[in-house]
Amino acid sequence: MSFQNTSVSTLYSGTEYTGVLGLSSVLDLVLAQLLVFLYCKCLWRGLKFVIRKLTGRCELQRICYNNKPGARRTLKIDSVEKTIDDIMSLKKINPDTNPQLGISLQACLLQIVGYRNLVVEVEKLRREPYACENPAHEEMLMKLWKELRPDSPLSGRISKQWCEIGFQGNDPKTDFRGMGLLGLHNLLYFAEHDKATALQVLHDSLQPKHSKMSKADWDKKKFDKAIGYSFAIVGINITDLAYSLLVSGALKTHLYNVAPEMPSLVHFQQTFCYLMQEFHRFWIEEDPRDIMEFNCVRTKFHKHVLKQLKNPDMALCPHFTASDLHLVNL
Repeated sequence: MSFQNTSVSTLYSGTEYTGVLGLSSVLDLVLAQLLVFLYCKCLWRGLKFVIRKLTGRCELQRICYNNKPGARRTLKIDSVEKTIDDIMSLKKINPDTNPQLGISLQACLLQIVGYRNLVVEVEKLRREPYACENPAHEEMLMKLWKELRPDSPLSGRISKQWCEIGFQGNDPKTDFRGMGLLGLHNLLYFAEHDKATALQVLHDSLQPKHSKMSKADWDKKKFDKAIGYSFAIVGINITDLAYSLLVSGALKTHLYNVAPEMPSLVHFQQTFCYLMQEFHRFWIEEDPRDIMEFNCVRTKFHKHVLKQLKNPDMALCPHFTASDLHLVNL
C-alpha cells in the first residue's frame, strides 16, 4: 500500500511538474511573441521614423543610394517583396487567388523609388556648376555647337558666334549659372537625339517677327531681337520649368505613364525635348510683340502643361522622338 501511495504521489508530482513546465513554456512563447509584436509595430517603426527624419530618406532610398549596383543592393531591395507579402497578409488577401496584385504593387513601388532617385540625380546635375577647367564640360559645350552649327566652325572658345545659337554673350558659361550642368545636358540631348526638330526651332527663333522687314534691317538687329527668343537661353529656362514640374511632383502623372519600371534621366530629357517643341508652338500661337513678354508667355505655358498633367491618364511624350510628340490621352 505504501508502495502504491508512493507511486501515486510520485506520479502526481511529476504530472504537476510537467504541467508547470508546459505553462511556463506557453508564457515564454506568448511573451516572445508580444516582444516581437512590440518591436515590429512600435520600436522598429519608431526607429525607422527617426532615421528617415535624420537622413531625409526612406529605407528604399537608403538602400539604393548607399549600395553599389549589383547583388548587394538588389538582395536588399528584395525586401520589397516581403513588404508586399506583409501588406497582403495584413489585408487578408490570398496571393494564390490574386497573383496579379503582388506584381502590380511591386511595379508601383519601383516607380515611386525611381522617381525619387530621378529627383536626386537631376538635382545633382543642377547644383554642379559649369567649369571651364573641366575637359568634360568643355567637350559637351563644343559638341553642342557642332550639332547646331555643323557648317560654321567656331572661331574661338570666347566668341560672339555663341549668340547665333541663343547665348547672351561671348562665353556661354555665364548662362548656365541658374541650372548648372542640367541645362547643358538637356540642350545637348535635344540637339543629338531630336536634331531635326532642334535645328528647326533654332532656325525659326532667328527669323524676324515681320516678314516685311528687309534683309538690311534684319542684319542691323541683334539675335536676341529675333521672332521669339534666344534658343539656348530659352532651353535653359524650359529646363527650369521641367525641373519645377519634377520636384513639385506634377510630372509623376507623365513619368508613371511612360516609364513602366523606374523613371530615369533619359525620360526627363525626352520630356524636355517635348516641352521645347511645344513651347515653340505655343509662342508662335501667342504671337507676343517682343521678347519682353517672355515671362508672361512662359507662365501661361506652365499653366497649360499643369492642366494637362492633372489627367491621371496623360502622357506628354509616349513615343519619342519629339518630332512626333503630342499631348495624348492614353
